[in-house]
Amino acid sequence: MVRAAAAAGQTVSIDRAGGDVVISTRRLDRVLEHEAGDLTCTVEAGVRLRDLNERLAEHRQMLALDPPGNPTIGACIAADLSGPRRHRYRRPADLLLGVTVVLGDGLVASSGGKVVKNVAGYDLGKLLCGSRGRLGLIVRASFRLHPRPAASRTLVVPVDDELEALRLLGTLARSQLAPSAVDLLWPGKLCALFEGAGRAVDAQLGRARGLLGGEEGDPWDGVLAFQASCGGRVRFGRLEAPMLVRGPEAYVPEAPAAAEWSPLAERVRAEFDPAGVLV
Repeated sequence: MVRAAAAAGQTVSIDRAGGDVVISTRRLDRVLEHEAGDLTCTVEAGVRLRDLNERLAEHRQMLALDPPGNPTIGACIAADLSGPRRHRYRRPADLLLGVTVVLGDGLVASSGGKVVKNVAGYDLGKLLCGSRGRLGLIVRASFRLHPRPAASRTLVVPVDDELEALRLLGTLARSQLAPSAVDLLWPGKLCALFEGAGRAVDAQLGRARGLLGGEEGDPWDGVLAFQASCGGRVRFGRLEAPMLVRGPEAYVPEAPAAAEWSPLAERVRAEFDPAGVLV
């Protein structure tokens, strides 16, 4: 389909309007491999994140991405989607081991591998993370997995003073605590998620309460709902109401001005898709 569109001088968009031809990955929904002993899996791009994690839960494992909703794996990569656990497990690029992609001329290319340590050429898969579908159509991907935690508890600290919020974030960052998530839903509350073995989680929560105050709660549905309602994310500079601060980024209600690709990024896109088929 991509090759035919390119030959006809048509543009292609993936799972969204915008191209002369719109390609859906909805039926690319198979889990191709799951090596539980190696903590890796290979899936097609149309697999839904929640469906994949339900299957991995049978082996007490998970793909540690938790953005709002139930996006496809391809969307997680192309849009660089993540959720609260990004604090500990980082972004899709840090979990991606290998990828197969269809380029703008219809060529099928693969990069990376299916194991955590591999030397299979250039790590082109990282370039696709956040590429918005403009470098290629992702058709399958291999990921590093993590054990599903036996227990999880969350400390919620009410905070409405800017200096106090920044002090609490600094105190947590300098401590020996190891939270899986640290989100500041401003104004209102600081949320810290602790996961692992039961006793270790209990101890972490107790030490966190001693440092920060607050009470145990379950704020994550509200946090994800706010993230889903936001127009975009920006680099965090200062606290402004309302916003969700997660590490160096902040989710804000209004969509930021569309950022132009850097000259280097545009050169990369031109190498991948010189005819501008993918839009």
